Amino acid sequence: MKNEKIDRLLRSAEQGDEQTEAAMPFGFDTRVIALWRAALPTPNGVASLVRRVAVLSLAVIVISTIAAVREANQSREIGESFANEFAIADTAIQDEFSQ
Repeated sequence: MKNEKIDRLLRSAEQGDEQTEAAMPFGFDTRVIALWRAALPTPNGVASLVRRVAVLSLAVIVISTIAAVREANQSREIGESFANEFAIADTAIQDEFSQ
């Protein structure tokens, strides 16, 4: 009896039209995209504010770092010029005392 059911199932599958393709139901892709977009978190005002504050803080840190490095380089150049002048003056003073 089970063999008869299986044979009948196989015969009906054999008679099926191979050219018909399974198509998505009308509007299926639109529903999938709508459900996907609904699952995304919507940014609220607090998250947007925190993001803006973080970006602004990062910009201030970068600008401050650049300014500090530039100021350090300028003070080093000034310090080197003073060091040379002090070395010349020190040598002149030592020469005067050694005579």
